[in-house]
Amino acid sequence: MNNPTERRNLGNGIVATSPARRREAQPAANLLAEMYAKQTELDTRIITERLVDKSVDEWVIGLTIAMESELDEIRREVNWKWWKNAKPIDKPALRGEVIDMWHFMLSLSRVVGLEPADIHRLYMEKNAENHVRQDGGSAKEGYAL
Repeated sequence: MNNPTERRNLGNGIVATSPARRREAQPAANLLAEMYAKQTELDTRIITERLVDKSVDEWVIGLTIAMESELDEIRREVNWKWWKNAKPIDKPALRGEVIDMWHFMLSLSRVVGLEPADIHRLYMEKNAENHVRQDGGSAKEGYAL
């Protein structure tokens, strides 16, 4: 199968798919776990090859500074300057910057001890809480309807 999205009928109802198509069909949690594993490999390589030795505090500070830089790069890809003429948005470049941010988010998640299942669980809990807030069901100031 040369085409990454190719499907081939092997008979008896069995269809072979390429690795790329199988990856697309995985549940989102598996995709997050795959990204997390790949980031772990990259982080380990960088730490080993560059002899990086940082405390948790230093990692959090360094990663959040890197994320601030990526946010600035994301912002530079869109028309936020109201005093200038708008330019066409380079969507591939914008997406690339967002993916750079994901790299740092995954690294930061690792540093603070969040595994993919933790990320999913805590995200779902916080998402539900945010919906309650939008419904006016929060005791927190500023959410009353």
